[in-house]
Parts: sequence; C-alpha cells; structure tokens
Amino acid sequence: MTQRPGFLHEVARAVGDRHLLTDPADCLAYGFDNSTCQARPCAVALPGSHEQVAAVVRACYRAGVPLVARGQGTGTTGATVPLNGALVLSLQRMDRILSVDGDDRLLVTEPGATNQAVQDAAGACGFFWPPDPTSASVCTIGGNLAYNSAGPRAVKYGTPRENTLGLKAVTGTGETIRTGVKTTKGVVGYDLTRLLIGSEGTLAVITEATLRLTPLAAARRTLQAIYRDMQSAAAAVSAIMAQPVVPCTLEFMDGAAIDMVRDVSAADLPDKAGALLMIEVDGNDSQLDDMARQVETAARVDGLIGIRRATSDREVAALWDTRKALSPALRKVAPKKINEDVAVPVSRMPALVQRLEELARRFDIRIVNFGHAGNGNLHVNLLFDPDDSDQQRRAEACLDALFDAVIGLQGTLSGEHGIGLVKRDFVSREIDPVSLRLMHAIKAQFDPAGILNPGKTLPPPG
Repeated sequence: MTQRPGFLHEVARAVGDRHLLTDPADCLAYGFDNSTCQARPCAVALPGSHEQVAAVVRACYRAGVPLVARGQGTGTTGATVPLNGALVLSLQRMDRILSVDGDDRLLVTEPGATNQAVQDAAGACGFFWPPDPTSASVCTIGGNLAYNSAGPRAVKYGTPRENTLGLKAVTGTGETIRTGVKTTKGVVGYDLTRLLIGSEGTLAVITEATLRLTPLAAARRTLQAIYRDMQSAAAAVSAIMAQPVVPCTLEFMDGAAIDMVRDVSAADLPDKAGALLMIEVDGNDSQLDDMARQVETAARVDGLIGIRRATSDREVAALWDTRKALSPALRKVAPKKINEDVAVPVSRMPALVQRLEELARRFDIRIVNFGHAGNGNLHVNLLFDPDDSDQQRRAEACLDALFDAVIGLQGTLSGEHGIGLVKRDFVSREIDPVSLRLMHAIKAQFDPAGILNPGKTLPPPG
C-alpha cells in the first residue's frame, strides 16, 4: 500500500478524475451490499469501457492493491465488500446493450445493464433471457453472472450458465480474454465461460456478455395450491417434477411465510394453510389447458386443501401478490435475519422440510421458508434479535446444523446467492481437499497476485 498515492494517480488517468471517488463520504455507499457486512474501500473507480477496466486492473496488479468489482450491490453474501482497503471497481456506467440479434437468438450487453433492461430489449424482439432474480428491476447482468443468479424460471429454462454463450473479461494481470462462442454448439478448448460465471469476480472482471435468448411463450397458466403442512407441499413438488410437463415456475412458501403476508395479500389464504405452491406453465395456448391439468393432477397429493387456477390477469396478479409481499414483510420483521439459499435434490425436499421443523424446535428459532421448489432451492430465514446474545448464539448453532443437514441430503450450501464472505468458511464441508487445491491453482493462473476479490468464495489454502 505504500505505492497508493502514485497508484491512485494512475487510476485517475485511466478513468478520468471525475470518475475516481476518494472522499470517504462518496465511497461509503460502495462499502456494503445487501448483507450485514461492510468495509471502507481505499477509493472507487467508475470505468466507462473495457479498456478503462483493463487499465485499472493493471494499475492494481502493479501496485499490489486488491480490487473488488461490483454492480448495484444487491447480493446477500458480502461478496462485494472491499476487504483490506480494496479499490472498488463499480461497473454501473457500463450499462449499454450493444446488440440484439433475433436471427441468432442472442444479445450482447455490458455488465452494468440491469436484468430488466435486458428483458425489455429482448422482449421488443419477441425473446427473453431466462434468469429473472427477484431484484431484476435493479440487479445487473454482471452481478447475475458473478453469482450465477437464476430466479423462478430456472426450473424449466436454467441458470445463467445455461443461458450465456460467451464473455469478454479482464484477468488479474490486466490481460483481455474472450470465452465461448456465438453458436449453440462449440467444444473448442476448455469451457472458461461457465468457469467465470459464478466465480464472484475472483478470476476475472467481466466486461461484456453474449446472452442466449429464448422466444417468449405464447401464453401461460397460473395455479396456486394450498396444503395443510410443509411435508404435503414438498411431496407435491416431487410429484410435479416427476411428470412430463415441466412448470416454468414452481415456488414454495411455508405456513410461517403465509402468516406474515396474510393481511397484505390480495389472495384469499385460509387460516389452516400450512404451505402453498405457486405454479406456472407456459407454451402454446392450444396445449396449455391440458398441460395445466397434468400438473394439477400431480399436485393433488394427500394434504391438499385446495387448488385454484387464475382465469384473468387480475387473478394472476392477486395470486402472485402473496409471494411478492413476503420479502418486504421479512425485512420489516427481521432486518438482521440470516437468509440462506440451500438446495437439495428435489426428491429430498420432504426430508429437508422435516429437518427444518426439527431444527426450529431444537434451537427455539423461528424459521421462515420460501423459494424455488422446482430446483429444490429453499431460502431459509432464521429470525432472531441480534441484540439478544443468546438468540444470536442459537441462530448461529442452528445455521451450522442446517448446513450439515443439507450436505447430508446430498445438497449444496448455495443455490444462487453465492458464497462471498459469509459462507466461505463452510465451503470445505461440501468440497473435498483435492478439489479445493485445484480451485486455488486455477485462481492463481487467472490472478497470480491474488488481487481480485481476495478473501471471498474459497477458504484460505490449507
């Protein structure tokens, strides 16, 4: 850090004086994300082009200054928190959608464009990009790629890894690489595109992405199924996913989540509702009623209280209002909650749900569950008072036991929120020592000086 004065001068030359923030008050907003973690960056650079990004990375490489790339900071794991006085590289100015090619079903964009902007540009040509996180209106494509964030449609259409054809990026030495192809097939060389997606900016800084588009479905049908308990709903999820019609959305809420939104939801939710599923199928209008009937039949397991199919746009909005009201309600009740997005094989969903109920009783912690049930991906929210040391201790012990339970069910610690800082020390429970050693070796090839988002994603070597 002794070279910092000269280093900042070099960064200023790369991006322009007005696009380098050094005042602590200006830098404050770039020191935290949607987690409870925060730190102070040494400065914030706002490049406007790939060339400027490369110049900033080269400056950091020469000075040995850590660098953290970020979009809008909607992540929940502390992955964009600038540890050790890192420089924050904000990509918010690089928000151009460069081209939309309907014939080849692809869109090229800079990383700072929001997910919603991409959906609007693709939609104007009759297409969409399948990943659709809840924060789509504000989260950026760069962030979606960094975390491999997917959203509800992943159950049918896949994650960013399945919907990205290629990338342009800058390595930790400031060199430019291009990965992938502009065709739907391609096996030349190693698949660096999928490697960079989900790496949380620890291998390279993505500056351009070629996204694979999907034609918009002609129509869809929306259903809401209410169950007496979580086990019944989990059994329904397994039954739905075992039949031929794949829903485009299959969302889950438990009884505690339903209780939190009952008073603000426009949908009629019975008092005895222990869980609900939001189900959508899409396709050609002539086939949809039959497809919806097949899904509805599978959903009729023991414990079903009722199932309702929306018949108008207004009813669709009312059904979805239940789910959309949940996140604001959770933030109001427990702003410091622990929110984990574990995932298990769909067939293990009933077992996971049972374990969650056992953990809530064992640790006397209120747990609210919702998420993308079609992928076995649950958002497990541990609600506690952070000012109560005993509650916090029990919540942390409950989290530890939750991770053990998920691994025991052949699941994963994160479905789409990433690892960042908050889950880093648990990674070795899921990944064996040999694989971790190979991952550290890969990191060293892309980033030999270790400047790219250090301290995130992987536990320290050894």
